[in-house]
Amino acid sequence: MTEIEKLRIDKYLWAIRLFKTRSLATDACKAGRVKLKGQNIKPSAIVKVGEVYQVSKGIEKKIIEVVELSYNRTDSPTALTKYKDLTPVEDTHAFKSMFHAPSLKRDRGTGRPTKKDRRETDDLIGGMFEEE
Repeated sequence: MTEIEKLRIDKYLWAIRLFKTRSLATDACKAGRVKLKGQNIKPSAIVKVGEVYQVSKGIEKKIIEVVELSYNRTDSPTALTKYKDLTPVEDTHAFKSMFHAPSLKRDRGTGRPTKKDRRETDDLIGGMFEEE
């Protein structure tokens, strides 16, 4: 491999816009949140086309397959073509947030909730998380 063909995993994750900065991608690798075949990898690991990586970011977990190498950060539509997202629907952040987080919003301008409103909200939340 020549020097131009080598690409570090932290730079690749930054270039495809999974992390906002390269240092965040490096820290994720060091913390063991980026895995290749179930093994933690260092930030200096070399990326190859066809490899499948598991990336954890907070509660969000992604499984990506490298389709094409990207040496520089590009716009989002271009970055999406550089990898294939293999994450099952059940593991996506939108799926989890839809079923696990209640959406409790009050109309703007209605003021503070009354004691009765608060009790109704507490009953609603308490009923969602109790085991039957």
